Amino acid sequence: MNAIFQNIKGDRAIWAVAALLALFSFLPVYSASSNLAYLYGNGNTFVFLIKHFAHLVLGFAIMYGVHKIPYHYFKGLSIIMLPVVVLLLLFTMAQNTTIGGANASRWIRVPIVGVTFQTSTLAAVVLMGYVARYLSKIKDKVITFKETILPLWVPVFIILMLILPANFSTTAIIFSMVIVLVFLGGYPLKYLFLILGMGVLALTVFILAAKAFPDAFSNRVATWESRIENFMDGTTTQEDYQIERAKIAIARGGVFGEGPGKSVQRNFLPQSSSDFIYAIIIEEWGLIGGIFLMLLYLLLLFRLIIVAYKCTDVFGKLLVMGVGLPIVYQALINMAVAVELFPVTGQTLPLISSGGTSIWMTCLAIGMVLSVSRKREEVKNQKGHDELKQIDEENPLEILSEAI
Repeated sequence: MNAIFQNIKGDRAIWAVAALLALFSFLPVYSASSNLAYLYGNGNTFVFLIKHFAHLVLGFAIMYGVHKIPYHYFKGLSIIMLPVVVLLLLFTMAQNTTIGGANASRWIRVPIVGVTFQTSTLAAVVLMGYVARYLSKIKDKVITFKETILPLWVPVFIILMLILPANFSTTAIIFSMVIVLVFLGGYPLKYLFLILGMGVLALTVFILAAKAFPDAFSNRVATWESRIENFMDGTTTQEDYQIERAKIAIARGGVFGEGPGKSVQRNFLPQSSSDFIYAIIIEEWGLIGGIFLMLLYLLLLFRLIIVAYKCTDVFGKLLVMGVGLPIVYQALINMAVAVELFPVTGQTLPLISSGGTSIWMTCLAIGMVLSVSRKREEVKNQKGHDELKQIDEENPLEILSEAI
């Protein structure tokens, strides 16, 4: 055991948060899987618990392996992987899978092991690494919009347009995170507003095309419209009644909750172990459990900022924020959906919800962050205490001021 801890490097707080989230996830996943066990597992919830355990073990193995890689290698890997993820997204889209008449072309099945993989989550991590690499390359240079179109924005929009037909929420999250990252990377605001306008225009064109040719895009646009309209006017249809069930679960939980394994709404929520697991957590653990979970993600955000600020390399700073912020952002969106602050998006709760791809890609991103923090530990051992103290006493807002 001591040998394992000696080989674990990087920010210990991030390791601790990831471990706490993973350990906590077993109870709600085991409890919330009862409806899945009834439908698909002959009533055996233990099978889903073992599956979740296997996903987490592989995820932490990915995290450990990635955190051993010097983070500068991710510059080259992002360039190599970018065309790979484009091909994977094209292959995923070409499957034209439908479930209940809706476009479900988000997953591909790996033939050898027989597991499904959501390609958009890998594309998000690779794209953020690529954008961080490019921004670090043009740091302190005079930036013109024309020069950045081909190397920066063309890859971004290609990936977004490949994800959009099947998953609007993931596309919106990736686009917003790219905007945040390029802002931190010092990209001129006047060009950012132009990109935002282009993004809105592209989305409008897509929606109009989907309405003009409904057979080509299944009914995803109609689903988006239905979710937004129901959210705005407060009505609930049979299609998205899960929001009402989630609110009932939260109301039943109260302050202290019904107790572990005593959820009732898990039997009615279709996505109780994934998209709406936060509602089940509050029902069983109460407001105290919900706040505790939120504080863990906020602690992760705080440590991300600390790691980025203490990194002396521009690429390292941007990489940490680029792959780390989406984890916290996705968690907050999942929580907001459960309490009806956002329309239904289908985003999972990182490291808590069941599902292999989400866990693996979250662990991949955390591993990249730990790689950056591990490098600082090595520098700390080489430079000595006095020089490190001088670095640590610099302005805590340095990462933002430098980026802007």
